[in-house]
Amino acid sequence: MKTSNQQKVGAIVAAAGESRRMGGVDKVFAPLSGRPVLARVIDAFEQCGSVDRVVVVVSEASLERCRQLVAGEKWSKVADICNGGERRQDSVLAGLNRLGKCDWVIVHDGARPLVTPDLIDRGLSEAEETGAAAAAVPVTDTIKVAGDGGLVSETLPRQNLWAVQTPQVFRFDIISEAYRQAEREVTDDASLVEQLGYKVRLYMGSYDNIKVTTPADLALAEILWQERRK
Repeated sequence: MKTSNQQKVGAIVAAAGESRRMGGVDKVFAPLSGRPVLARVIDAFEQCGSVDRVVVVVSEASLERCRQLVAGEKWSKVADICNGGERRQDSVLAGLNRLGKCDWVIVHDGARPLVTPDLIDRGLSEAEETGAAAAAVPVTDTIKVAGDGGLVSETLPRQNLWAVQTPQVFRFDIISEAYRQAEREVTDDASLVEQLGYKVRLYMGSYDNIKVTTPADLALAEILWQERRK
């Protein structure tokens, strides 16, 4: 999406997680077909014609390593690299503060390396009506709510359930307001927007758009990447 009046689109790549389940390896720098996971993510945003600028948010321990990565690439859209915060939402806020004035903001997990320019573009298109959109896929498993002792209290209707991913796309004024008024911890940015009463449109993501959290996830991402190259 590039609108007729050439609205500015900024992206925040949130890559400041602690990688606790990766056996001491920073997941965003783990190799995926010869390139760091984070590089695969930035490649997609660099290739997306709708995106004007990218801010990368990493942990303090990875700040210099990220700077070296960016310095060694030919990316033209990486405008800033900054240190994240204790929580994911603190990291996104840090990126938002560095992004500068944009009309649209895309937030993406730095550990989702199989994102594509098309997935990014579709998010921008879907967000036009409501000002907010998030990639998601229909849940394929049956979801049960359990209480103490693992006893099932409810089985949720699967046809209404979606597993939310990133990219998540917001009008700049909406996401800025959401962060100004954020009072409690949330697991994704869309939740903050929902709390203000805005409607978030879900659009079809991809089952390949996995988040690398464990070594098994990284192995699966490698298989999916190789399948994509065939």
